[in-house]
Order: sequence, then structure tokens, then C-alpha cells
Amino acid sequence: MTQTLTLLGIESSCDDTAAAVVRLNGAHGTVLASIVAGQTALHAPFGGVVPELAARAHAEKLDLCVEEALAAAGLSLRDLDGVAVTAGPGLIGGVLSGVMCAKGIAAGAGLPLIGVNHLAGHALTPRLTDGLSFPYLMLLVSGGHCQFLIVKSPEDFTRLGGTIDDAPGEAFDKTAKLLALPQPGGPSVEAEAQRGSEKAFRFPRPLLDRPGCDMSFSGLKTALLRARDAVVAEHGGLPQQIRADLCAGFQAAVVAVLAEKSRRALAEYMALGPAEPAFAVAGGVAANKAIRAALETVSVEMGARFLAPPLGLCTDNAAMIAWAGIERFRSGARDDMTLSARPRWPLDKTAQPMLGAGKKGAKA
Repeated sequence: MTQTLTLLGIESSCDDTAAAVVRLNGAHGTVLASIVAGQTALHAPFGGVVPELAARAHAEKLDLCVEEALAAAGLSLRDLDGVAVTAGPGLIGGVLSGVMCAKGIAAGAGLPLIGVNHLAGHALTPRLTDGLSFPYLMLLVSGGHCQFLIVKSPEDFTRLGGTIDDAPGEAFDKTAKLLALPQPGGPSVEAEAQRGSEKAFRFPRPLLDRPGCDMSFSGLKTALLRARDAVVAEHGGLPQQIRADLCAGFQAAVVAVLAEKSRRALAEYMALGPAEPAFAVAGGVAANKAIRAALETVSVEMGARFLAPPLGLCTDNAAMIAWAGIERFRSGARDDMTLSARPRWPLDKTAQPMLGAGKKGAKA
């Protein structure tokens, strides 16, 4: 008999308030509605996400996003089979807002509650968009996270490496701030880089001289700061073309690190002999064209299929949370009113904790 499940998903781990409705029909998932209320304008004056403001905005918008998602899907709470919610990791105030909202809906409507790891939502997205089979290699690369994972099941993840300090998206944001570019920094730096020369400034490629898949981007940001200060001292300011060259050099360094570390992670993954080798990438940084092209090239060279979900499902969204909830629901997972919000929640419970904590959330 064909199984049909319809779940509401709620996401509020950072600065996006989101609700979505996803339906599983047989083996295929369909996004019936996906609503995301961003907070970019709210945090722009501060140059980064302010956790207290984010939590307050989530509390104000969560119920409205849920109503909008249900209306867009043409459904009511009676048509749902459960409620999935991000229970961590992330900014604790935002996560708590989402968990409390989901508990209220589940209790009021008599629906099962499923807590979801935000990182699992990203990691399982290729199964929603492309029906990808286990095991596959996933690179989560965003403002708050960067790690390589072998995804073996909805509950089984092996981390091969990750960033020991800043995530790439965080490094892009800090670079934009140092160069007086608008936030979010990723698109701003990428646009400037297209007008610059990556050969004008040669920035370091951190940790490429060491084995393994761990990464570091904090020192790269510091190198750019010193280069900027030298330019300002010489020219009495920051000429527009030199700013573009700085962005191009910075982006080239990030691309080189991610490409080489992806090659190493793919080698470890391919050694397992997967029947259908695949390398997927998710997270807002995956929208960067230079990074995406480099990762695809490496994947093809290593003999693995390359996948990058649509941008709307790469960045934070609730559709991925609803889908991850469906995957857990099918395996019999349920939570009750004791479900807690967690600032940290590693997917690979056997791996050593990653060092550092970025401005967009704790590292797992």
C-alpha cells in the first residue's frame, strides 16, 4: 500500500522564520508550500545577526508563517499527520521560539511532534529534491556551518571534517564588513570579485599543508584585513578596483580550500565503494557560482554525481525540516512535550566536537 504523509515543518534556528508543508506520496516528496520570512533588514544596521532581536522576530512571525503555509497548501491542521520542528543546533532563543510554537500546534491539534536536527534537514534535502540513495557525501557550507558528512541513513552520519573556526559564509560576511560592502556579505563579495583580478592578491590557503578534511577561514579573514590596511595606508583610502581585487583574491582562496578538501573527502567516501556515488552540497554559500563550479569539477573528476538543490532549499527553510521529519516519522521516531531546544547538536555523535562558535550559530 502506498504511504502518504503530510507534515508541517517549522524552522527558526537563525534569522529566517519559516514554515512549510511537505507531502510524501509513495517514495516521492512534494513541497506543497514553503514560506520564509527573512530578517536581513532588521539586522543590517548591526552588521550581523543580533540573537535577541532574532528571537523576538521569530515569536512575532511564526504563527503568521504557519497560517500562510497552510493557506498556500490549501490544507488545515486536520489534514496533517504531524509537526516537525528544528530543535537545534542554532541560536537558542530562536530555536526555543520554534519548539514552543510546534508544541502548541501539536498539543492543540492532537498531532505527533518530531524534533529535527537543523543540519540533518540540510543533509537530507537531496533525498527530497532528487531521491538520492544512501550513502552519499554531503558538504554543508553556510554562514554558521561547514562540514563534510557521509549520509548513511536519516539517523546515521559520519563527519569527515569541518571548520575549526569561522564558517565560509561568516568569513564572507566579515570580509564584506571590512570592505564596507552591504550585507549579506556573500553576494556582495561575489559581485565585487567578478570585477577584480584574483592574481592581484595572493591570500593563504589555510590547512592545505596538513592532512585531513578540516578547514579554517579565520586566518584568511585576518590576512585580508592586513592587506586592506596596507592599501589604505598607501592610497589614503580604498580604490574601487583594488577592493574588487581583494574580493577576487579572497574568493579564490576559499574556492581553493573547499575544492581540495572536497577532493580529500571524496577519496575517503569513494573508498567505501558506494553503488551510486554522489556528492551533494547545501547551504547559502553553495549559491556562489565560482564555488559551485569548482566543487562540480572535483566531483566529476572523482567519478561522483554532483547535486546542488535549488537555492530556495539550500538556504534555511522549513521544507527541509518537514522532509527530515517525514524521514524520522517513517522510522517510528516521535517526541513529546519534553522536547528541548539545543544550541549544539552534532549529527555524528562519535566525532570529537568542532572548535569555535560563529556569529550565526554554534558549531556542531
